[in-house]
Amino acid sequence: MHGLMNRAIQGFLRDVYGPDLWSGVARTAGLGPDGFEAMLHYDDALTDAVLRAATAALGRARETILEDIGTWLVSSQAGQPLRRLLRFGGVSFTDFLYSLEDLPGRGRLALPDLGLPALELQEPQAGVYDLTSRGLPGFGHVMVGVLRGMADDYGALVLLDHAGADGATETVRIQLLAADFAEGRRFELVGGG
Repeated sequence: MHGLMNRAIQGFLRDVYGPDLWSGVARTAGLGPDGFEAMLHYDDALTDAVLRAATAALGRARETILEDIGTWLVSSQAGQPLRRLLRFGGVSFTDFLYSLEDLPGRGRLALPDLGLPALELQEPQAGVYDLTSRGLPGFGHVMVGVLRGMADDYGALVLLDHAGADGATETVRIQLLAADFAEGRRFELVGGG
């Protein structure tokens, strides 16, 4: 697993639950006190150990933690660069959804070895979308959190459901109930919006 993904887990646990919880999780998982280095690669087993330790320490399901990480990635101060990158996907939430298939390629432009899973969006009926991710178990749950945060960002009202997994393939069902339900967060192509 790329260190940048592991740093996201570390950043979330530190920011939301505090450095003491993170230290305990790192110690339980057999990770050094400094945690992950963003540009290194780590064995998937270590990432799994960190997530197991976090679920035990928090008494929360792994899926819930992964969804919360996704929301944190686009709503926290630390996640503002990612939020801005995702907002370049379009002026509406629907535009943003259709841009998600390009996300792994855009990630490879910045970091060729990042390894984001392939994403595919289908619209089985008007206003209902299925986002499928392939290649990284648990990524669908992270995407539920990302989609929740981005829907708020755009002011859209959506229902999200992790519709299931088949090995490393996961599907998220997105029901767009209202594209302009609330005023979205301000965003400008230039500047600090």
